[in-house]
Amino acid sequence: MNKYELALVVSPKVEDEVREATVEKAKGYITRYNGNITEVEEWGKKKLAYEIQKMHEGFYYFIQFEADAACPAEVERHVRIMDNVLRYLVVRKDA
Repeated sequence: MNKYELALVVSPKVEDEVREATVEKAKGYITRYNGNITEVEEWGKKKLAYEIQKMHEGFYYFIQFEADAACPAEVERHVRIMDNVLRYLVVRKDA
């Protein structure tokens, strides 16, 4: 099992319940493809480095998980089409 981190930037224009549901949906994709979530960090609302969809801020989440090599591609495939996600990135963490 490899260690990975999913970084999510969620739109600030949605309500708290919708934002939490978006993060839970992303976590659900990880567990669906046999991933084991180890930690979830919520950084809160931060200024974006550049404007995305006419927005200057976003809510940042970092989800650490362990999974086999096929899981990150499947998670990215689903997160890519989620409505409230401005940006995402899955990276492998070295030991």
